[in-house]
Amino acid sequence: MGLLGPNGAGKSTLVKIGCGLVRPTSGAAEVCGAPAGSREARAAMGYLAELFRFPGWCSADELLLLHQRLASSRGGEPERSELLELVGLTDARSRRVEDMSKGMQQRLGIAQALVGTPRMLFLDEPTSALDPAGRRTVRGLLEELRRRGVAVLLNSHLLSEVELVCDRVIILHRGEVVIAGRTEELAKPRGVEVDVDGGTRHYDGVGREDVPRIVAELVTGGEKVYGARVLTSTLEEIYLEAVEGESS
Repeated sequence: MGLLGPNGAGKSTLVKIGCGLVRPTSGAAEVCGAPAGSREARAAMGYLAELFRFPGWCSADELLLLHQRLASSRGGEPERSELLELVGLTDARSRRVEDMSKGMQQRLGIAQALVGTPRMLFLDEPTSALDPAGRRTVRGLLEELRRRGVAVLLNSHLLSEVELVCDRVIILHRGEVVIAGRTEELAKPRGVEVDVDGGTRHYDGVGREDVPRIVAELVTGGEKVYGARVLTSTLEEIYLEAVEGESS
C-alpha cells in the first residue's frame, strides 16, 4: 500500500504494507482532521477499487453524474468537464464504458474517485493490466494530483512504477515497521559501473564521489570512457531484503 501526496518538500510518500488485514487494537485515527468513519472523513476521501466494474451502457458523463449524486457533489457540469479534461477523456464524454479500452476505463475510474474534490484518494492497483503507455498516463495523473495538493494512498505490487512517483518509504511486515525513510536514504550503494572499449567494468565499495577519480585513472591509462553509472538498490530490492531479513 502506498501514500502519494505533498510533504514538507512538496514531494510524495510511499507506504508499503505486507499482505493481510490489519485491525486496530488501540488508539484513534483521523482523516483530514475528522474522526475516521465519520461523515466528514468519508466526504474527504475518494476511492477506486482494483476490480471496479461500471455499467457498460453508461457514458462517461452519465457515470460522473451518478457519482456526483452519490457523493452529494454540487459541482455540476463544470466539475464533470474538468475531471474529464484532467484524465484526458474530454473527447470521450459521450462514449459508453463498454466501448472504452482498459486504459480509458482506468482513467475514468480515477475521475469518478475525484468527484467532490476529495483531499485524500485511495487507489488500489491503478496501473493493473495497463500497457506502458497507459501506466505512464496514470503516473502523469498522480503527479498532477500531487501538484494540486491531493494525497493518494496507493496500493500496488509494481514497485518499479511506484518508485517513479514517491520519495519516502515505510515498509511494514507482520504489523511492524521494518524500514522507513526517504528513498535515497534507504538505497544501498552497489558500486560503480564504467563503460570502456573493452566492455563494462564494475567497481565495488565505491560511490558517486569516487567517479571522477576512477574516470581520470582510466583516461590516464589510455582507456576511452563512454559512460559511468552509480549503482544503488531498487525499491523492490529494498523491500525484499527488509521482508526476507525479518522472516529469517
